[in-house]
Amino acid sequence: MYISLVLSVAVSMRGSSRTMEVFFDALQLPHSCPSWFTGRLWLLRLGYYKLMRPKVQADDWIWIVDHTVQLGDDKCLVILGVRLCDLPSIDCCISHEDVEPIVLAPVKKSNGEVVYQQLEQAVAKTGVPRAIISDHGTDLNAGVEKFCQQHPQTSALYDIKHKTAAILKRELNQDVDWNTFVQLANQTKLQVQQTALAALSPPNQKTKARYMNVDVLVNWGQKILVFLDTLQDEYDGEVVEEKLGWVKNFRTQLKDWGELFETITATESFVRHHGLYQHVNLKLEEHLLPHPAQTERTQRLHCELIAFVAEQEGQIRPGERLLGSSEIIESVFGKMKRLEQDQSKNGFTGLLLGLGALVSTTTCTVIQQALETVPTKQVAIWCQKTLGQTVQSKRRQALKPSRKTEQKWDQLSAPI
Repeated sequence: MYISLVLSVAVSMRGSSRTMEVFFDALQLPHSCPSWFTGRLWLLRLGYYKLMRPKVQADDWIWIVDHTVQLGDDKCLVILGVRLCDLPSIDCCISHEDVEPIVLAPVKKSNGEVVYQQLEQAVAKTGVPRAIISDHGTDLNAGVEKFCQQHPQTSALYDIKHKTAAILKRELNQDVDWNTFVQLANQTKLQVQQTALAALSPPNQKTKARYMNVDVLVNWGQKILVFLDTLQDEYDGEVVEEKLGWVKNFRTQLKDWGELFETITATESFVRHHGLYQHVNLKLEEHLLPHPAQTERTQRLHCELIAFVAEQEGQIRPGERLLGSSEIIESVFGKMKRLEQDQSKNGFTGLLLGLGALVSTTTCTVIQQALETVPTKQVAIWCQKTLGQTVQSKRRQALKPSRKTEQKWDQLSAPI
């Protein structure tokens, strides 16, 4: 019950313990409730079990690889795996339960050679994979390319979401109108967030990977245009015009940007649900027919996306379907940060094993096997060997008082 509350219901570890306590009291069950720290150890033992249990040696594995970082100089390579025979049917996205944890490898320094060595070590667990899909980060791409040179049967695939983000960055980075629109939106947010117009405030803009979420800002601009065209009486028209009237100057641009994002969103959704298979580029072209390209830039983007999918398709064997998106690993990272909460800002800790618990199927049988075969001491040894001294431990050691602090008298009760 505790693990289900944490993994399936997104309750915090402390909240899960208290929820069980309320539940047992309400039903007058004669059971003692686990403390949150006991539950945390259960979670780590489950994650360790899933990570270390033997994997099927086969040549149809797909590795989904990426790095995750936190406070400090550590960078952790994460490899999730799924076999081709276990992929969901077309029109169904891959889920957390479909993937298996293969590698959790924190390192102080990462480059192409380090990534290559980590990938070679992972071969002992699953065999040489059929494909590796990544976001083409500099060190990841270098390591994956070297691995594929040594293992020609492995294909290197480029995540569609990061590909479209790279295209958007190229298209919008030098777009003067876009940069002006972003700047004005930032200024407007600061001006209205503490006023009666707070409900109309622009969305927060990310400083990292911001080209993966720019459609949110465009959607806001389009909705504001509709609002301005049908201004409601509950708002002061002059104030609204003063703070948000500038959006009207971007009416044409918002239409063009919206068309651009519509094509990109449709492509991402298609590849995410269908994957990559022979003649998938033709299917994608049919899928994009309801999204006609009216501007020259969108037409160019339309052709580039179809050409990219056709290029990826060139690595597909007859009758085979591979993944075209690595968004599942981004989703797992997001769920991991929710599990860690504020601790995610303090560097890697033993909760890194929680990532292993988040994926693959979790049943009562799996939990029982994990708790019967993985002692707490084994988890502690893994943490010490893999993580070493954590940022929190270094902080406590560096900032501990040099000597016992002198007791201070209560100034209110002390004599004058």
